[in-house]
Amino acid sequence: MELNFTEEERYYNAKKRVNDIKGFYGNLISYIIFNGFFLILNLMTSPNELWFFWPLIGWGVGVVFHGMKVFNYSPFLGKNWEERKIKELMDKENQAKTNWK
Repeated sequence: MELNFTEEERYYNAKKRVNDIKGFYGNLISYIIFNGFFLILNLMTSPNELWFFWPLIGWGVGVVFHGMKVFNYSPFLGKNWEERKIKELMDKENQAKTNWK
């Protein structure tokens, strides 16, 4: 299956991709700055109680998933999995049609 995009569609897709990447880096920079602030705040106000780990971990998980989405990295349900699953479902449907005839 070959896709033929016009120049305008290619430009739109590239621009959307650049905005997605820019959004990820903005999220990553915010993560670093705010969690650095939380670390300093935590160590200055209550060094015996280390609470800064909670936002670090929670937001960190979000940043990782955001990065996986933006950079098309999906080790579990990637493009190959989609294609295999589509083929499997189409084969099952064809088999069901054949059995009912």
